[in-house]
Amino acid sequence: MNTQEMLRIIDSIARDRNVDRDMLLQDLEMAMVSAARKHFNTLDTEEFQCEVDKLTGEIRLFRHGAPLEIPPEAFGRIAAQTFKQVMIQKFREDERTSLYEEFSKRVGEISTGVAQRYEGGALVVTIDRAEGFMPRSEQIPGEQFQPGDRIRCLILDVRDVGNQVKIVLSRSHPDFIKRLFEVEVPEVSERVIELKAMAREAGYRTKVAVSSIDSKVDAVGACVGVRGSRIKNIVDELNGEKIDIVRWNESSQVLIQNALKPAEVAEISLCFELGRATVVVNEDQLSLAIGKRGQNVRLAARLTGWDIDILTPVEFNKGLEAMAETLEPIEGVTEEMLDKLAALGFVSVFDVEEAGAQVLIDELEMPTELAETVINSASEKAKIVAEQQAREKAEAEKRRVEEEAAARRMLEGEGDGGEISSDIAAAAILSAGGMPREVITDPESLERLSADADARADAILSGAEVAPAPADETEERKKDEPDAGYDPDESADAPTDSESDSVQGGEIVEGAIRDVLDRSESRQSNS
Repeated sequence: MNTQEMLRIIDSIARDRNVDRDMLLQDLEMAMVSAARKHFNTLDTEEFQCEVDKLTGEIRLFRHGAPLEIPPEAFGRIAAQTFKQVMIQKFREDERTSLYEEFSKRVGEISTGVAQRYEGGALVVTIDRAEGFMPRSEQIPGEQFQPGDRIRCLILDVRDVGNQVKIVLSRSHPDFIKRLFEVEVPEVSERVIELKAMAREAGYRTKVAVSSIDSKVDAVGACVGVRGSRIKNIVDELNGEKIDIVRWNESSQVLIQNALKPAEVAEISLCFELGRATVVVNEDQLSLAIGKRGQNVRLAARLTGWDIDILTPVEFNKGLEAMAETLEPIEGVTEEMLDKLAALGFVSVFDVEEAGAQVLIDELEMPTELAETVINSASEKAKIVAEQQAREKAEAEKRRVEEEAAARRMLEGEGDGGEISSDIAAAAILSAGGMPREVITDPESLERLSADADARADAILSGAEVAPAPADETEERKKDEPDAGYDPDESADAPTDSESDSVQGGEIVEGAIRDVLDRSESRQSNS
């Protein structure tokens, strides 16, 4: 046997598979012992020993401690086959151990790999000399990769399962964005800027709270970069996922206010006993604060660690009034106690019920009997309020469904559509000639429509003849309308005035109805 050639092969395997050379030599010794036992047909595991010289590659066999004068070439076919099987098995075990140790140290790091294929929804990715897999739950919704695509991902976990090492990859984990910030923003990797908190809904939106330990470094500006260059690279890597950079503040009220941006907050009431923040926003900021399908407030709650309730001033005052009306008649409850409850963040009977008697005893120094009476009264009132809210919600949903059904019947040409909301009926303002000139969907504008405009809108929706709008109203609108210009090429084939009025009028009314339907569906999804 050419021992030098054997050592070169072992060195090559050690380099290619990233396996320790000494481990491979130990595997060789174990394989030689197994071959010797098979050759001499013995089961004694202590009978044979083997040594391999690391420099020369010389193999020496011992039997009961005495040198065995038999060259390895003298082993028969069966012994040689045993040697081969043991070597392959040990090599694979060593490779698996080496792989596990290497990638265990890289957990939490970003790595670049090549997409190979999908297996049962999981994406198989080649990373260095290993294969990792990205479960469907760790993929960004909507992303698809083709074989050969380069992909950046987070090494989330490494598991030694049976006879293989499973490397779990992720692109949806929040730590993936943290590592991207470290790559794109040097101040983050240098620990000048700290990522204090993060909340993510992969593929849709992420909120990141940042702070700077250097007063001269603006944390938000550094993360955004010049003209948004830094944050743009991260957004591009995430295929357009929105990222909100929030300025961190130790004050929970300020942090919640920052986290709910771009909505403007009017007031925040914190209840530390319940871990709840009641945020009051004006009516025009409500949908902005809640976000699409509640996404903005949900991410803000996860970012700040507070359970956030969004209320309008009317809803907030109703809750306080209901709480006062319920508790004031109870003998022993003073106005000072009610003020303390409000100061503690209790803004409704639901909060009082959830807090329990012990909180009232500890915080307000209420007698036990009085505290239990207060909780019982709050519970009874909470049931009544909950039932009332449920009825109002059911009635509103019923009206919405009926209005949508009526509007759809009109669009499909089935009858007059029945009873239709004033939002739809007043959606068109008619000008001279009976054609709609403008579509109004803003609620305040709809309320300002005159009775005459409402009547004309009802008439056009029902298909009746409509009188022209007053001249002064028509002229006022014409002043605000831009001159569309004149194209002689289009004039030859243009429809007549009556045809144009009829076609455009129908299109605008239909568009108004569709717009109201869309807004109705949007309100339903937000609720």
